[in-house]
Amino acid sequence: MSTADRHRLHNILLADDGSLNSRPAVQLLADLPHDRECVITALRVFTPLEAAEYATVEAETEKTKNLLKSRHLHFHSEMLLGYPSEKIIEYAREHNPDLIVMGAKGAGLLDGLLGSVAANVVHSGRWPVLIARQPYRGLKRILLVTDGSPASQYTCDFLGEFQLPAEANLEVLHVLPPIRTAYIVEPYGVSAIAISPEDEARIRHDEEFKGKLMLDNVRESLAEHGLSASTVLLRGEAVTEIIKYAREQECDLIVCGSRGAGNLTGWLLGSVSRELVLRAPCSVLVVRSVL
Repeated sequence: MSTADRHRLHNILLADDGSLNSRPAVQLLADLPHDRECVITALRVFTPLEAAEYATVEAETEKTKNLLKSRHLHFHSEMLLGYPSEKIIEYAREHNPDLIVMGAKGAGLLDGLLGSVAANVVHSGRWPVLIARQPYRGLKRILLVTDGSPASQYTCDFLGEFQLPAEANLEVLHVLPPIRTAYIVEPYGVSAIAISPEDEARIRHDEEFKGKLMLDNVRESLAEHGLSASTVLLRGEAVTEIIKYAREQECDLIVCGSRGAGNLTGWLLGSVSRELVLRAPCSVLVVRSVL
């Protein structure tokens, strides 16, 4: 892949509400090794009840501009009246950003009623969304979560084009499902079928072999993009294990894929990406795939 092909992030949308929650997003953007052609648009959405704060937020936007311009980045700002999720999505549809960056929790008054603005933007759009969380400590440890699906491969390819800091340590994580007891429904109730130790050992061996093979394939794919990575194989409930590992290892960023766009049923049932957006102890990059 040529250098020109790798530098894909030319158009970045920063949803900057001027609050403390936005500061990690601004600092994270400033720390990334962007292409010289990259343009960052800071978008601030005012609800009708927040219009009086215009002057204050304008001053905060100036601080954002000065920081990003000190990194030699092209910058401009937009201010709109409306509701955060709706206006961010509307603006993204019109300008088609390569990446949306925002804080984990917006300052909008409707957050409590409609849920996280960040979660709404991740669900409703087709754009990669990077949700930055406090405390921001840089991007030293990055965890790529994979399940071997086409969406995960899409995420791997996107990360290969994402310009990471030179000092970043990249790990690829796959979580195997728990070994579950089988159940059968009978006319007079439900019966459990015990798994013999031999069968359990065989299942574990087969799943671990396939899991390691999958991780090796992802590592090779990343190597084609010039990225080196170590691999981690765990077993358990996916979200629980990912969050536990990220917290114990003090990861700075989790990267995960999310299939489809506008799949409301899957979103309400709680996908791994949705849970990570809401519960992860660090920043999260969700790469939406329409596969």
